[in-house]
Amino acid sequence: MPDLLAIGVALLCGLLARGLRLPPLVGFLAAGFLLHAFGGQRTPLLTEFADLGVTLLLFTIGLKLRLRSLLMPQIWGVGTLHMLLVTLFGSGLLILLGMAGVSGLAGLEAEALLLFGFALSFSSTVLAIKLLEEQGETASLYGRIAIGILIVQDMAAVIYLGASTGKLPSAWALGLLLLIPLRPVLQRFLTWSGRGELQVLFGLSIALGGALLFERLGVKGDLGALLLGVLLAGHPRTNDLARHLMGFKDLFLVGFFLSIGLAAPLSLQSLGLAGLILLLVLPLKTLLFFLLFLAFHLRARTAFLSALTLANFSEFGLIVLAEGVKQGLLGSDWLVVLALVVSLSFVLMAPIEARSHGLYRKGRAVLQRWERSGRIPEEADVHPGPVRIIVFGMGRVGTGAYEAMRKRFGDEVLGVDVDEQRVARHCAQGRKVVRGSATDPDFRERVHVDLAQVSVIMLTLPTPEEMRIAARTLRQSGYRGHLAATARYEEDEAALQGAGVDAVYNFYAEAGFGFADTVCRQLLCDLPKPSGARSGNDNPRQGGD
Repeated sequence: MPDLLAIGVALLCGLLARGLRLPPLVGFLAAGFLLHAFGGQRTPLLTEFADLGVTLLLFTIGLKLRLRSLLMPQIWGVGTLHMLLVTLFGSGLLILLGMAGVSGLAGLEAEALLLFGFALSFSSTVLAIKLLEEQGETASLYGRIAIGILIVQDMAAVIYLGASTGKLPSAWALGLLLLIPLRPVLQRFLTWSGRGELQVLFGLSIALGGALLFERLGVKGDLGALLLGVLLAGHPRTNDLARHLMGFKDLFLVGFFLSIGLAAPLSLQSLGLAGLILLLVLPLKTLLFFLLFLAFHLRARTAFLSALTLANFSEFGLIVLAEGVKQGLLGSDWLVVLALVVSLSFVLMAPIEARSHGLYRKGRAVLQRWERSGRIPEEADVHPGPVRIIVFGMGRVGTGAYEAMRKRFGDEVLGVDVDEQRVARHCAQGRKVVRGSATDPDFRERVHVDLAQVSVIMLTLPTPEEMRIAARTLRQSGYRGHLAATARYEEDEAALQGAGVDAVYNFYAEAGFGFADTVCRQLLCDLPKPSGARSGNDNPRQGGD
């Protein structure tokens, strides 16, 4: 009954959050606080849900991860420098607060202060990736940079935990290297599993089995799930696998967010100290990320969005600090304070990060003044030549739309996608495709296209929210031509049209007509039509009407 009650409260709070146009996870966190206020505790089932959710989250990220991207200085350089600076600032802040007479800080040793500062330097992998997925931005440059830095932070935590506990991984852990040559075997099994329930079972088995194997050998299990996902990355069916696991992952992560709220008992003293730390450290943490990204020659938009994605505190910091509590460096009340800091940062930053694109549009002029000269290759200017049609999102649907338009308009069709690898593949196949984002207000400054000469822009982006943001961005940038978008559900059509889209193609509503039209053209072309029949080109549904 307690588990069922917790899930019911989470559902109600999630619906309330959605009604307030906030991410549902804010509601789940609030549900945890609410349940704790009425005496609720974490249960074994919720704990198991939380662990499974984090494991599947990291596994699905591994499916999309490119290890070469971790070699970017914007990842390992910024990640390392930022952790060092925040650790020093966080510990220095505690010293100043202790000198100011804040209770509980007197007598803390330097090692304890540095440990707390180190715990504050982590950003939440779960929150950041969850929000990136909701916005369809995991493959974008800023999304890849944020994920890379999260991995750098996770590696630092694993190293610290191993060194502080004195527990080195088992000697058998070296055998994990044998998983690398097994990659073709694992990918062959993914092919054999097909696209149905066997594929889901295979994914769950690999993710959970990899985590268990790493745990048994003295290595953090979540890292095992991530690396097993990396071994499968690049297979043609990894996108299908990630999509099929998404429902399981999202369900189990409800347990994680509930657990965060349930783990933080509220008291005026701990809440006041947590609020003070949040108020002083979070703005500096965000600003440091932004300035370091700019110093490494990222554009203001990429730096701003990456910084906001990482502007929170992490559940991993709780694990690090818990080890210090076990060793007697800090009292358990400090774990409560950090749990509150983490929870409050989730509640505060989740709605802000969800509106990050709009915030950048509003502050664009000011933020661009901080840019440095020079660009990394991924953000260099592009001159595609004359363009009349632009297709944003070059997945299967976008590629089909591109080819259909190219047959009519030739080389005056331009494809745009955030995924650098996908762009390279299209270019190798002779298509005119560049890296970029429809949600980027600076798109015209980097990709030199005269939008006044563009007749139609087609949006085939992963999520309805991303397409709404893209439509608003394009209209606000002065585009007055035709704007078309795809949708899966009827409720999305009205929202897209309200954002400035002229025509909406509903996959499910239009699929039947397209199927029948193909049959008529390819199989029934010689069959005489009865009198009064509609022409094969007369679509009874146009756009979203």
